[in-house]
Amino acid sequence: MNVRVKPVRWQGSDEAIRAVQVAFDVEEAVLEAVRTAAFDQHVSTSDQIRQVLGLATTSKPKRPRLTVSLSGADYEFLAKRYGLAADDRLAIKERATRDLIAFASSGKKSTGAGKPGRK
Repeated sequence: MNVRVKPVRWQGSDEAIRAVQVAFDVEEAVLEAVRTAAFDQHVSTSDQIRQVLGLATTSKPKRPRLTVSLSGADYEFLAKRYGLAADDRLAIKERATRDLIAFASSGKKSTGAGKPGRK
């Protein structure tokens, strides 16, 4: 039997691989309280939950980013909106990033124009 030794740079990820994501089914008021506290403290909701539960949080700075899951249909919609090819995902991401920046700088809190309906 051939046993492979993990490279040193991968050995630190063992604990993260064994971690389990836990979802809490709570009332809207709890969601809002946790999200508001996280926003006010400039931390992720995950870090806010860890703080509430008395768990350790990482002190290393995280890259600020927003995430969203996009389906093939979402890419097709955005490609049409931006006049791009649906398979040019990098260009679509760049245009979407510009829309988010414009949203933040305009002070608007709208959901955007021409959005598809909820599924």
